[in-house]
Amino acid sequence: SKRYIHSDSALGTPQDSRLGSVRETLLVVLLASILGAMSSQSRADWHHAEAAIMGTSVSVTLWSNDAAAATQAITLVMAEMRRLDAALSTYNPASLVSKVNREAGSRMVEITPELASIIDKSLYYSRLSDGAFDISYASVGKHYDYRLRHQPDAAEREALLPAINYDLIKLDARQTHVRFANPDLQIGLGGIAKGYAVDRCITLLQELGITSASISAGGDSRVLGDKRGKPWLVGIKNPRGRSAEDVAITLPLVNVAISTSGDYERFFFDAQTQTRIHHILNPRTGTSASGIASVSIIGPLGFDTDPLSTTVFVLGVEKGLALINGLEQFDAVIIDAAGVVHYSNGLEPAGNTLASG
Repeated sequence: SKRYIHSDSALGTPQDSRLGSVRETLLVVLLASILGAMSSQSRADWHHAEAAIMGTSVSVTLWSNDAAAATQAITLVMAEMRRLDAALSTYNPASLVSKVNREAGSRMVEITPELASIIDKSLYYSRLSDGAFDISYASVGKHYDYRLRHQPDAAEREALLPAINYDLIKLDARQTHVRFANPDLQIGLGGIAKGYAVDRCITLLQELGITSASISAGGDSRVLGDKRGKPWLVGIKNPRGRSAEDVAITLPLVNVAISTSGDYERFFFDAQTQTRIHHILNPRTGTSASGIASVSIIGPLGFDTDPLSTTVFVLGVEKGLALINGLEQFDAVIIDAAGVVHYSNGLEPAGNTLASG
């Protein structure tokens, strides 16, 4: 503004002086406007986005003092989710998992270190649960279509049951190739991929300096830090509720993952037997697991809570709680088919804040 005043006053006329005064005022207003816009862009605030990815709704909420940086972070999260969906989905014929399912029954198939780690982790939980968790469930599971209300008949299930056997999934010693020892064997990563995905995306946010965020992909969520001095409040859906907003239990969480498996996610009713046919299959029978309506597992990583929620659902209340009570850093909330709520030993029903160690 000094330059404007100096330039105009040098003209030596009252009219020019008034013009300088107007220009000075306009410049002040312009500078204030620019500073205001910059201040608005740098104002700390919550940023949120949702997208349909991995066959579910992916949601991202984060705290940032830079709107542009927040937009970039959310864009990266969604891009990572789409990358993982493209690589791991059995619904995408071009995915690596689809290639494995087509070819591993007849030969060794080269895989990425990422897929190898997911298969290896799956096999760990298969061994831990004596087969209650088994990604080869898809050998029968691929013949279910919940939208079309279709399920394999008894003879078809019986013929394919021998292919549901995690011991038949062979990773080589270097974990660069995989093959199946049964040509009918197929794998599905629906019980572990989304938990892995939320972990990957939380890591991306941490690398960008984000310290407070929540990412969810369907029934799998992970919260980073707390919610500006308060815990994140995560609701467990009422499995027999009439809407998604019908919450049975609300848990205050800090810096943990939570995964929920429920018989209400993908299902139809069999008119003949009057039973609920849902997507969580018992690997021993190839039919929908019974006795439980929903399982929620809380722990440090979604890569573990996701497969554990499926595992406990298949094991049932008693064996499922015994498993979780024997694991450090994990807790469970189980709602059985009768609507009774069961808690693991480390989880107070009153709801203390749960934080990772």
